Amino acid sequence: MTQADFLKADFPAPVAIDGDLSGPARYVNRELSWLGFNWRVVEEAENPRVPLLERLRFLSISATNLDEFYTVRVAGLRELVHEGNATPSMDGLTPAEQLKMIDENARNLLARQQKVLADLRAEMEAEGIKILSRNDLTDADRDHLKSIFFEQVFPVLSPLAIDPAHPFPFLPNEGFALALELERKTDKRSLRALLPVPQQVDRYVPCPEGDGHRFLPLEDLLMDNLDGLFPGYVVKGSCAFRVLRDSDLEVEDEAEDLVREFEVALKRRRRGEVVSMRISAGAPSSLRKLIMDELHVTEDEVVEIDGVIGMADVKELVLDARPDLLWPAFSPRVPERVQDHDGDMFAAIRQKDMLLHHPYETFDMVVRFLRQAANDPHVVAIKQTLYRTSKNSPIVEALCEAAEDGKSVTALVELKARFDEAANIRQSRRLERAGAHVVYGFLDLKTHAKISTVVRREGDKLVTYTHYGTGNYHPITARVYTDLSFFTCDAALGRDATKVFNYLSGYVQPDNLENLSISPLTLKPQLLAMIAAEAEHARNGKPAEIWAKMNSLVEADVIDALYAASQAGVKISLVVRGICGLRPGIEGLSENIRVKSIVGRFLEHSRIVCFGNGKGLPAKKARVFISSADWMGRNLNRRVETLVEVTNNTVKAQIVSQIMAANLADVAQSWIMGPDGTFERAVVEEGTFAFNCHRFFMENPSLSGRGSAGAADVPKLTHTED
Repeated sequence: MTQADFLKADFPAPVAIDGDLSGPARYVNRELSWLGFNWRVVEEAENPRVPLLERLRFLSISATNLDEFYTVRVAGLRELVHEGNATPSMDGLTPAEQLKMIDENARNLLARQQKVLADLRAEMEAEGIKILSRNDLTDADRDHLKSIFFEQVFPVLSPLAIDPAHPFPFLPNEGFALALELERKTDKRSLRALLPVPQQVDRYVPCPEGDGHRFLPLEDLLMDNLDGLFPGYVVKGSCAFRVLRDSDLEVEDEAEDLVREFEVALKRRRRGEVVSMRISAGAPSSLRKLIMDELHVTEDEVVEIDGVIGMADVKELVLDARPDLLWPAFSPRVPERVQDHDGDMFAAIRQKDMLLHHPYETFDMVVRFLRQAANDPHVVAIKQTLYRTSKNSPIVEALCEAAEDGKSVTALVELKARFDEAANIRQSRRLERAGAHVVYGFLDLKTHAKISTVVRREGDKLVTYTHYGTGNYHPITARVYTDLSFFTCDAALGRDATKVFNYLSGYVQPDNLENLSISPLTLKPQLLAMIAAEAEHARNGKPAEIWAKMNSLVEADVIDALYAASQAGVKISLVVRGICGLRPGIEGLSENIRVKSIVGRFLEHSRIVCFGNGKGLPAKKARVFISSADWMGRNLNRRVETLVEVTNNTVKAQIVSQIMAANLADVAQSWIMGPDGTFERAVVEEGTFAFNCHRFFMENPSLSGRGSAGAADVPKLTHTED
C-alpha cells in the first residue's frame, strides 16, 4: 500500500476470508503480534535510510525487548503450563500452543539478529569501527589490554571452582558467564570452573585506536588472561552462556508494609526460575549438560547462539565520536509562548491552554513548571504522580525542595512499575525525608495516570494549574519518546485532577468528573459509548470517523466495538506502534478499519483518540482526547488511567490537523497491517517523496505553543471544517 492509498477517502478493498469470524479467529495472538513488532525493529536495523550506528542501536533495542519478553510474558505462560492451565487466550490458543509458536518465532528472530550484526560489522569496519577477536590482537594490543585487565577488570572478577566443596553458583537474571574445563599442567588433574562476566565493566573494551575505533569483547579479554586467574592450568574446553529468569513480582495481598513487601519481592525476582538459557554453539557436551542440570533447564529452554550472546550490549558501540554515523543533531524547541512570558510557565498557561509535543518541544518545560512551583511563594500545594522517572530526577528534586519550603506536597509513587520498583522505593524515601506526603495508591491496581497539579494563590482565590501527560515524568526517555504534555488552568480540569488524587490517597471514588474519565471506573464504558455513538451517526447517514493512536490494542470488548462500528460504516484509522489484536480489512468484519505502525527515529508513545461526532474528521465539532492508557485489558480494567477531553480549539486543531494527520500521512517510517496480522513496510514508489512525520515535527512548531507570532503560519496537513 502506498502513501496515497492510505490517505485517500476510499479504504483498500476488503479481503474475503473463509472461516468463522464470530469466534477466536477474529483476533490476532498478542504474543505473536508483539514478536512482529520486534521483527519491525530488527528490520529498521537493516534499513539503509537509517544511519549506520543508529541501525546498531535498533539491533540493541530489539535484543533488550526480546529479553524482557522472555522474563515477563514467556515466564507467565510457562507458569500457566506448569500449573496445568489450558485456558485459551482470546484468539483460541492455549498457553502450551502459544509457547510452541513463540519458540519457533523467537529462535528465527535470534538468528536474524546475528545475521544483521554480521552485516553491520562489515559496514562498521569499512568506517573504521572494528570488533576484534583474540586472534586479531597484536603484541602491542595484548600489552595494552593486560594493563586494563589487571587495573580495571581483575579486581571485580570472582573465578569459581565447581566441585563437591564448591557447588554451582547462583547467576542472577541476565547473568553472563564463561564455563571452563581446565587441566593442571603438573599432574593433568581436571578442574571445572565458572567465571561470571562482571556487569559493572563495559562489555566492549577499547584497544589502541590506530586508524579507527577498535574494541575487544570483555569475554575475549577474560579468555586471553586466564593464566592470571588460573595459573598452572590450561584450557581444554570452554563456552559462554547467559540466563534469563522469571522477573514477575508476587506481592502478598494483605501486605501491612507495602514498601517492605516490595523489597522482599525484588530479592525473590533475582532468584526466579530460569526461563531461557543462551549458550555458545559448539559448547563441550559435558559443560553443556552440567550447566543445564544445575540450572534445571530443559532442552527446549536452551538456545544455541552462533555469534554474540547478550546482543543488547552492542549499544556501547553507538559512538558519540562518530556523529557522521548518527542521526543529525536535534535540539528540542522552547515554545514561543513561554519565551514571550520570559519563561514564566504560569503566565503562559494563563494565556490559554497549551499542548507540548515531546521530544520536539523540550520536556524541560514540565521540569520548569514544577521548579517554578517549588520556588514560587504564592504556590501552596503540589500533587504529582510518579510511575517511572530518572535516577537523579529533577522532578523529585523540585518536589523535595517544595516540601522543605513548607508547601503541601503529595506524591503518588507507583511501586509496581515493572523494573523500576527499586528506584521508586528510593525516590519515595527521599520524598518522605523532605517532608512530602507519599502514598502508594492501590495494592491491586497500578497507577499509570500522568497528572500534576499546582495550587497557587492569586489575589483572593486559589487557582489550580494542571498538567496531564501521555508519558512518564522521565527527562531521559522524553528525549526519544513522542508524548504529549497538556497544560491548563481550566477550573473543571483542575477539579477533576484533585478528585483523582483524592481517590488515590483516600480510596473514595470520584463522582461528577467533568472533562475526565478514569479506569478502572469510567474510562472503558465511556470509550465504548463513544465508539457506539459514532456507529449510530453512520447508521443515520452522517459522516462517521475515528482516528486513534496508541502503543497496543488487545482489549476484546474494544476490538469488538470497533468491528461493530466498521460494519455500521464508520471509517476507522488506527496508528498502533506495537501489539494489535484486531484484524483490519476483512470483508463483513473490518472493511472500514485500517491499521499502521510507525517505527522510526523516535519511539511513538502518545495516546490519542478523535471522534468525528457526526461531522467526520477533521472537524471543529470533533471530540478529541489524550490518554495515559493503551487499549489493553490491564490499562482499562486493572490500572488507574486517564482519558482527558480537550476542548480548546487551537489544541484540538493541533492534535487532529497536525499530529494525527502527520502520523496518518507518514510513509517513510510506516508499516501497514494486513488482515492476517502481519505488517509490510509502506511502499515508496520510485521517484516519489516519502513523507516522514518525525522530520515534519522537528521542522515545524506546534500550534498551541506559538506566541505573539500567532499560529496562522504553522503548517497543518488538513484543514478543519465546521
